[in-house]
Amino acid sequence: MMNKATLVRLSFLVAAATFLTVSTASAAGPFQFFSVTPCRLADTRDPAGLTGGPALQSGVVRNIAVYGNNARNCGISLSAKAVALNVTVVTPSNFGYLTAYPFNTQLPVVSTINFATGEPALANGAIVPLTADSSFQLAIYPFLAGNVGSVHLVLDITGYFQ
Repeated sequence: MMNKATLVRLSFLVAAATFLTVSTASAAGPFQFFSVTPCRLADTRDPAGLTGGPALQSGVVRNIAVYGNNARNCGISLSAKAVALNVTVVTPSNFGYLTAYPFNTQLPVVSTINFATGEPALANGAIVPLTADSSFQLAIYPFLAGNVGSVHLVLDITGYFQ
């Protein structure tokens, strides 16, 4: 004879199995995802340059190219409409947030990642649409409390949509 706890667990497992069997995933959007070997698009801890340092300063937008002469070759197609990213902030000097968004568009009201002062490293995944400029630039906006401070950014691309 089963006790009450065993009966509840069994009922839960049967319900979960039924739900998972009945539910099938399907792509609802018009775009197809293409994965790429994770590729470091930018790292502000590296020496100064287009894909390197210096650290991001609060309130100063940094544009980072995804394609072309000013970008690292990460295998992104010219027909890409959006990119899948791993956004990592490293050692912020103050608490705040960072927003990744399409180049030459208005800053959205939603952040990509929020962080606390001195976080050794904190990451978040993001999907960012691309605009039609020739290098598929992304705009990165860092905000730190009091609009004072800096934060390092590591930006890895993991795929794209087309």
